[in-house]
Amino acid sequence: MEKAFTFFLLTLFLLMASSAMTQTNITTDQLALLSLKFQIISYPFHFLDESWSPATSICHWVGFTCVSRHQRVKSLNLSNMALTGKIRREFGNLLFLVSLDLRSNNFHENLPQEMARLRRLKFLRLSVNNFSGKVPS
Repeated sequence: MEKAFTFFLLTLFLLMASSAMTQTNITTDQLALLSLKFQIISYPFHFLDESWSPATSICHWVGFTCVSRHQRVKSLNLSNMALTGKIRREFGNLLFLVSLDLRSNNFHENLPQEMARLRRLKFLRLSVNNFSGKVPS
């Protein structure tokens, strides 16, 4: 667990450093989604390696739709992708998220309380996972 967290921090630092060099900002949404990526321990189709790159706009990542005016994530559909992992508290920073579909994967542990900040969320599908605890209100 410590190794994974250290790897995440090192990667985050490198991303921020390379971002500063290329005059590109890493958005709040991108950081939240990279945090999700680093918590996914198994993804047999390997789309995360190819399409979830800091060099590419999150609006072009597989599974995402953005609000064009704000360039913020509006919907996230990762259903039926055989993902195994957990959702971290940074996920609560996706403040423009309206639709979230994570069904038919193997996400586990509690959903973070920070998800309660997703005030625009209207559509939520989490079935066929291994979450424990309650969905934050």
